[in-house]
Amino acid sequence: MAKAKEKTMVLERTYTIPLRKEWSKAPRYKRAKKAVKTIKVFLAKHMKVSERNIKKVKIDSWVNHAVWVRGIKKPPQKINVKAIKDSEGNVKVEFVGLPPKFKIEEEKLKKKIEKSKKKEEVKEKERKKLEEEKKRKKEEEKKKTGEKEKAEEKEEKKEKEETEKEEKKEKEKALHKEITKARPEIRHEKIKKQAKPVIQRKALEK
Repeated sequence: MAKAKEKTMVLERTYTIPLRKEWSKAPRYKRAKKAVKTIKVFLAKHMKVSERNIKKVKIDSWVNHAVWVRGIKKPPQKINVKAIKDSEGNVKVEFVGLPPKFKIEEEKLKKKIEKSKKKEEVKEKERKKLEEEKKRKKEEEKKKTGEKEKAEEKEEKKEKEETEKEEKKEKEKALHKEITKARPEIRHEKIKKQAKPVIQRKALEK
C-alpha cells in the first residue's frame, strides 16, 4: 500500500471580506447564499487558486454559521476570516476571533455523533440478522407444512382409489345378481346345450 501524501501548509493569511456590495445585488431571499459565494470567489482570487476554482475553497462550519446566524435575508456586511492553502492547492477557511474552547466542543460533538451513528449501524445490522432468521424459519415451516400436505394428499388419493375399486366391485356383484334373478331361462338353455351331444352319442351306439 502506498502511503498517502502529507499535506503541507503553503500560505496563510487573514482577510476582512466585504460582503454588502455583493449581496445587495441579489434578491432578499438569496442574500446569505450570495454572501457565501462571494467569500469563495474572493479567496480563490487572493489565495491564487488554479483557474480560480471555487470548489477548492472549503468553508468551515463556524464561518457558515456566522453568515447564516440572522437568516437568509440578513447576512453580515463584512467578515473576518483566516485562509490556509495546502500544497495541493486546496484552501481551508476558518473564522477569526473564535476561541479554541468552541473548537474543542465542536470536536467533542462530532465524536459523539460518530459514536451514535456507529451504534445505530450495529443496531440495524442486528435487526437485519433477526429479520433474516425469521424469514428462514418461516420458509422452513412452509416447507415442512408443504411436505405434510403432499403426504396427506397422497394418502387421500390412495383412500379414494381403494373406495372407488370397492364400489365398482359391489356394483358388479349387484348387477350380476339382478341379471341371474331376472333371467333364469339362460341357465336351462346352457344345460340343454351341454346335454344334447351326450344323448346323440348314446343313440348312435345303439
